[in-house]
Amino acid sequence: MRVRRAEPGDFGSVTALLEELGRAKVTAQTREAARQVFEAQLEEPGAGPLVVEDAGELIACCSLHFRPRLNRPTPDAWIPDLIVTAQARRRGAARALLEEAESRALERGCWALTLESGYARAEAHVLYEAFGMTNQGYYFGKALN
Repeated sequence: MRVRRAEPGDFGSVTALLEELGRAKVTAQTREAARQVFEAQLEEPGAGPLVVEDAGELIACCSLHFRPRLNRPTPDAWIPDLIVTAQARRRGAARALLEEAESRALERGCWALTLESGYARAEAHVLYEAFGMTNQGYYFGKALN
C-alpha cells in the first residue's frame, strides 16, 4: 500500500471513488469541467488529491487544501473528501491518508487539520476519533442549484 499525490491519469479512479462517497456523478456533460478542476488541484503546491495505491489499483483518496483564515496567522489544512472503496476498508488506507495529510499540514505550518464527514458515516467517525480528532461542530449547507 502506497500513499502518493494523484496524477493526471488518476482522474477516472478518483472521480469513481468520489461517486462512491455520494458526490455527484461525472457525466459526459460535466467531464471536461471536472477534469479542469482536478488538474488545477494537482498544481496546488503540497496539496490537492492524495491517493492510496495497492497492487496497482487506487483504493482510496482524499482531497487536501490549505485555507487562509482571517483570525490566524497560518492556514488550516482541510479535507473535504476522504473515501476508501468498500472492499478495501479496515486495511489502514484511511489512516495512511490522514497521516500523510497531517504531515503535509505540519510542513506547511498549519494550525489545524479539519475534515468534513456526513452523519451517516459512523464507522469513519470512529477512525477519526482514534486518530485524535474531535467533533467540533455542525456543518450546514444549502444547495444553490
